[in-house]
Amino acid sequence: MAAVKKNDTVQVMAGKNKGKRGKVLRVFPDRDRLVIEKVNYIKRHTRPSQENQQGGIIEKEGSIHASNVMVVCSKCDAPVRIRHKKLEDQKKVRICAKCSELLDQT
Repeated sequence: MAAVKKNDTVQVMAGKNKGKRGKVLRVFPDRDRLVIEKVNYIKRHTRPSQENQQGGIIEKEGSIHASNVMVVCSKCDAPVRIRHKKLEDQKKVRICAKCSELLDQT
């Protein structure tokens, strides 16, 4: 699950949101799930509270399993598999399997 990180652009490959792209907002590595911006909206019925005076139905992003998404390469502009490579300074980075573009911002 270490392949997908926060602020990566990903594309959903399976499920009801197939084809949608978005930025990763949160990652839950223990559950292999992540929250993507403007993807997989769920409706939450809330009571009026101190923070939310009105209450009612709130729409927010739900989590999606990491196996259903692929990272989008900025150079290829396509969903790609990820490879790992060690640089000269022994730092491990993620690279695009198609074009060998560096995915980690150093």
